[in-house]
Amino acid sequence: MSRIGRKPINIPAGVEVKVNGSEVSVKGPKGALSQTFNPKMNIAVEGSEIVVTRPDDEKESRSLHGLTRTLVHNMVVGVTDGFSKTLEVQGVGYRVQKQGKDLVMNLGFSHQVIVSENEDIKIDAPNPNTIVISGIDKQKVGQFAAEVREKRPPEPYKGKGIRYAGEYVRRKEGKAGKGSK
Repeated sequence: MSRIGRKPINIPAGVEVKVNGSEVSVKGPKGALSQTFNPKMNIAVEGSEIVVTRPDDEKESRSLHGLTRTLVHNMVVGVTDGFSKTLEVQGVGYRVQKQGKDLVMNLGFSHQVIVSENEDIKIDAPNPNTIVISGIDKQKVGQFAAEVREKRPPEPYKGKGIRYAGEYVRRKEGKAGKGSK
């Protein structure tokens, strides 16, 4: 039995959950999310908890059980606390700044790279080397952070580029260090 799938999801105060067949809608202080899940999974609201059960022990049902529970839990956490990803910009002359709803990045190109925030994602640049991306949908926050990181991924020789906070970049030896063997 799935250990994650069996756990009930607590509904915090101020959060409203509606289950209509296989569609779940969650409304909270930060916004509203809705998602359609596989019709095999049984999602029910029991008091102040959401319970996800599966009909049988087939391989597909077992794999969907924990996934469905985690996705519903992420929706509840998103409308109460929200999600955020922090990116670090490293490199001489590399810097970011917020101008209105746009993030303007100087990343060593001949031009500035401009990324705009949308209705789901909020961008903040607390200092010239940090980007904070936040929103209520975990998948959209992660995807947007990956797209920003893709503008200049960290390179292995000097470590310059955009990386996630706490990300370890494996460094390589340059060609000058190769010769003495």
